[in-house]
Amino acid sequence: MHSLSNSAAQKDIPLIELRGISKTFPGVKALDDVSFPIYAGEVHMLLGENGAGKSSLMKVLCGAYQADQGMFLHQGQEVSINKPADAMKYGIAVIFQEFSLVPYLDIAQNIFLGREPRAMIPGLIDKKKMHHDAKIILEKLGLSIDSRTMVHTLGVAQQQMIEIAKALSQQAKILVLDEPSAALSDRETQKLFEVIDHLKSDGVAMVYISHRMAEVFSLGDRVTVLRDGKKVGAFLPQETSPDDMVTLMVGRKVDMDYSRTRSKEPGELALEMRAVHAANGIKNININVRAGEIVGLSGLVGSGRTEVARAIFGADKVTQGQVNIFGKLRTGGPGQARRLGAALIPESRKTEGLALVRSVRDNLLVAGLDLLFPSRWFGSAKASKAAEALINRLRIATPGDGQLVQFLSGGNQQKVVIGKWLEAGSKLFIFDEPTRGIDVGAKSEIFSLIDGLVKNGAAVLLISSELSEIVKICDRAYVMKDRHVAGELAFAELSEENILRLGMHND
Repeated sequence: MHSLSNSAAQKDIPLIELRGISKTFPGVKALDDVSFPIYAGEVHMLLGENGAGKSSLMKVLCGAYQADQGMFLHQGQEVSINKPADAMKYGIAVIFQEFSLVPYLDIAQNIFLGREPRAMIPGLIDKKKMHHDAKIILEKLGLSIDSRTMVHTLGVAQQQMIEIAKALSQQAKILVLDEPSAALSDRETQKLFEVIDHLKSDGVAMVYISHRMAEVFSLGDRVTVLRDGKKVGAFLPQETSPDDMVTLMVGRKVDMDYSRTRSKEPGELALEMRAVHAANGIKNININVRAGEIVGLSGLVGSGRTEVARAIFGADKVTQGQVNIFGKLRTGGPGQARRLGAALIPESRKTEGLALVRSVRDNLLVAGLDLLFPSRWFGSAKASKAAEALINRLRIATPGDGQLVQFLSGGNQQKVVIGKWLEAGSKLFIFDEPTRGIDVGAKSEIFSLIDGLVKNGAAVLLISSELSEIVKICDRAYVMKDRHVAGELAFAELSEENILRLGMHND
């Protein structure tokens, strides 16, 4: 195990320290003797694969879970954190990936929800003071936005800032940020980093959960790595390297280059979009993808990439133009797209790709039931055999095919989404942000799986916000801007600079 240098270990007493924390769920030891110090004015990066114990540790910290063993120290004094109210008393606030905002309340109402300032007349809220106080907090975060704006009209980045404002209004001294940049553009991420620097200078401590190595070195003051519920590394960023951290996280060497052998002669035309306009706002889209190649679809968040995927798959109505899949016109919805050989692995796997309260087996087989059981007579033994074959082929980590899919890690959930389309016999795969929210080890496996698909003759359209993925993985790429295709880049032209040049707004 790596350890902090003596100079770092002798630093000031932590603001909060978790010491010897263990937590067991039925059949799973989620945390095993984990110690975790949090210092004022620092960003403590928390790394680990999905299922390593990061979320469990943070839920213990915020009082959502009670530890089976271990203790909490607040500025060196032992304290109890058994419920969220205890954590709030010590200034601990967690901002999860799924926000807790109320869409149809305004910004000020969300910030002070349940803690509204009272007016002189009993039972009434002092709205003037509430908006005044909200304005002060928003200005502190560098946000020039009217506190009367309804939250549902805000973008993801602004909603995230409102969550931070809400935490600061509760006098939070420790902020836990769970993958805060996952859904942000580069520009929005830079703004988030500026806010984090400002909070650091005010003495706020932050725990930052991330799968992006670049963030570890640009933001982190110290790093802790978890694997299988245990702390396997604790160090300062300058004491390590990305490769070393990845090896610690997954317990083995991982190819982070994602290199692949490209097909010199792509096969038949799998997808052809001719001057497509759709009800979701995309306009004049001309795209083609051939069997045996991976074609990227890049652009800023909001440029229309997901809308293109939904139009191809028939989830959103095409109002003009044609979508041809393997030479046949798609005129119907997702059902017809599936029958023509198309598969959509959506951006939000939990809400659009999976039935979370159903088993791994049910999720794997749902898209191909008519192929597996053409007589319409369901056989449990045959279903389990087909599911087990997919579990083994995709190396899905699950206790069995009966496990509820909600209990799998993000990477394994993504494999289940892919697996259901393999069972359906799909040959055109549309991947929308396939590596969002999954760790580097699982990323490598997902890319290896995608490469295997195209080697076997499938066609892939890959949407990703991470430009390095587009450059390293794709044979060529289209770049979106303002809901139309701004340009196409051949393999020789494929670079992050060229993607940005085509995709950036001129304002």
